[in-house]
Amino acid sequence: MIFDSLLGMFSVDMGIDLGTCNTLVCVKGEGVVLNEPSVVAVRKGTNQVLRNGNAVGQVAKEMLGRTPGSISAIRPLKDGVIADFDITEAMLGYFIRKVHGRNRWVKPRVVIAVPSGITAVEKRAVYNSAERAGARRVYLVEEPMAAGIGAGLPIGEATASMIVDVGGGTTEVAIMTLADVAVVQSIRVAGDEMDQAIIAYIRRKYDLMIGLQTAETVKIDIGSIAELDEEMVKEVRGRDMITGLPRKCQITSQEVREALTETVIQITDCVLRTLECAEPELAADLVENGIYLAGGGALLRGMDRKLAEATGLEVTLVDDPLSCVARGTSVYLDNLSAWKETLESDVDDY
Repeated sequence: MIFDSLLGMFSVDMGIDLGTCNTLVCVKGEGVVLNEPSVVAVRKGTNQVLRNGNAVGQVAKEMLGRTPGSISAIRPLKDGVIADFDITEAMLGYFIRKVHGRNRWVKPRVVIAVPSGITAVEKRAVYNSAERAGARRVYLVEEPMAAGIGAGLPIGEATASMIVDVGGGTTEVAIMTLADVAVVQSIRVAGDEMDQAIIAYIRRKYDLMIGLQTAETVKIDIGSIAELDEEMVKEVRGRDMITGLPRKCQITSQEVREALTETVIQITDCVLRTLECAEPELAADLVENGIYLAGGGALLRGMDRKLAEATGLEVTLVDDPLSCVARGTSVYLDNLSAWKETLESDVDDY
């Protein structure tokens, strides 16, 4: 313990939101110090990262859909869990070194947020990847708990706090009380599914194939799930499915809303199922406390209004919803002695 404390004086311990779309790293006293896409560019058929190991994050994302036959741009996480162990390890190692660069001889302690619905095997994969990537000690915390901590909710009190975290690969819905999760639902429907729905809609209606990055841009720029005071239009470019030639068309915010309907219904149903499982006293607390909305999907126009209409409860968008989980991992790290007795911590528990 004393030795670990001495090491802590020289290391930059960090909290990591290991997301399907983006990875955020938070450091005590500095906030979010890294926010990069969870993408790695490798030589095809190998796990060799390009450019001396630097083709990670934003550099690699810019290659998605644009690589030659000798290069693959890979997203090593799918639906919030590791799909490619070796590439995830390389990506984590790069991010840890980038943040902890001041001292390569002292390894940091790392807290990583993981979806609540993943299996013990998937948790162990995250743990092993972080350890092999250079972490001295690894703690895992469920994403909804991290989001609740990051949002500043009173999760340690005898009252219900409810968080809806719409990320890239998963949507996490949880009701928390007394520093633990009382009810939780996790579905692998979130931002990625929205992007795929936009791609499918444009392909079906306009015979135009667009890429994932274009779909994501459409979602961010004009996406909504509630009527807007002023509807928007955006030009999209892709490949004509009939002629095979490059072509462009215009899509409206009304059309994007139609494309996203099914995905949003699944998220709303998940929230309703969670509420139906709550104990009566917890449900009573939520009448006053309401629901808090976090994650990148929370920024979709009208998401808070949609959930409020479906549940009849007040829905509040947390401050900086994109970094909420990362901030929570950092707070967890600052209070390890208090939290690790109650929350899932190291791999020995799985």
